[in-house]
Amino acid sequence: MSEEFKIEIVNPEKSFLAREDIIEAIVPAFEGEMGILKDHISIISFLKPGIIRIITNSDDESYFVEDGIVEFKNNNLSILTSSIINLSEMDKSKKEELIKKSEEEAKDLEMSDQSKFLVDQKIEVLKSLN
Repeated sequence: MSEEFKIEIVNPEKSFLAREDIIEAIVPAFEGEMGILKDHISIISFLKPGIIRIITNSDDESYFVEDGIVEFKNNNLSILTSSIINLSEMDKSKKEELIKKSEEEAKDLEMSDQSKFLVDQKIEVLKSLN
């Protein structure tokens, strides 16, 4: 019996990723890091800045997301996000550029507490990347 499920990640430009051989997905939900396996209960949650890990029998891919919505239903995982970057394609200069931009954004004294939390989370995740 197959332990695989489907995933589709969509960003404003295109369908970013569509696969049918996923063994596990780990997503940075607001409630905490959430692991999803085949036959997981149905969920809908918001994403916070973090790393999505996609695990198959043949490989393991990681993506940085800033925000989004995740839904799992009937062994189909859908992720809608405004920004996603494959970590294998993120070089040091791109990471430093994102950190610098986020640190400038964090200096806004008019920013709401929620926005401040999200920007700080983004900076923390980016700085933790090797």
